Amino acid sequence: MKKRFLFLVLLLALLPLSNVHIMAQPIDFGVGYEDPANPMDDDPRSPILIPKVDLEGYTLTFYTPCDGCVLRLIDENDVVVYSTVIPTGATSLVLPSYLSGEYEIQIVQGNIYFYGYIVL
Repeated sequence: MKKRFLFLVLLLALLPLSNVHIMAQPIDFGVGYEDPANPMDDDPRSPILIPKVDLEGYTLTFYTPCDGCVLRLIDENDVVVYSTVIPTGATSLVLPSYLSGEYEIQIVQGNIYFYGYIVL
């Protein structure tokens, strides 16, 4: 009986040392144009910087600035179910918890948009 108790106490003492951590999932973005008839006024003089964004649970973490860009989530029926402007200086954004399933995520920057797929 005493050995069981000591084992249980040891197990409970070690419990805080076990860290359950959900790994953030990077989002792979493709590039598209808002208006395919007029993709860009001029050819870009520098490469397009594709945003680096991770998703952990319902939190998006921005590793590259997306200040003032529009973030959209689109469902399988091509319906925009969520849209917001990314605030200036934001390094993270929490998505609404009522969303669940697979969505296309878009970050719109002028005529260019970056798209990827996420599961909430």
